[in-house]
Amino acid sequence: MKLFVMIGYDGPNGLALRQEIRPAHLANLEPLDQARRIRHGGPLLKESGEPVGSAIVFEAESLGAAREIAAQDPYVTGGVFERYEVYETKGVFPQAQD
Repeated sequence: MKLFVMIGYDGPNGLALRQEIRPAHLANLEPLDQARRIRHGGPLLKESGEPVGSAIVFEAESLGAAREIAAQDPYVTGGVFERYEVYETKGVFPQAQD
């Protein structure tokens, strides 16, 4: 599997919508987590601690498959994110330990 990062940027009502949609967002990611395909996931925070977006690093078969996963996320479909991006990435760190 390849490694991808999804970066979502909250819209004007992002904070209020996050609170409402978060349970569905987490439930949607649960199968990926159970399959150990999520490497990192969490909010992007201002210095004040307020979320302004999210980043999820996960495994998928292809860029198309990663984009499908992202497009189905409740934060996307529910309007938390005003825009999002999906990129292939490569893991450099942490380095394997012997």
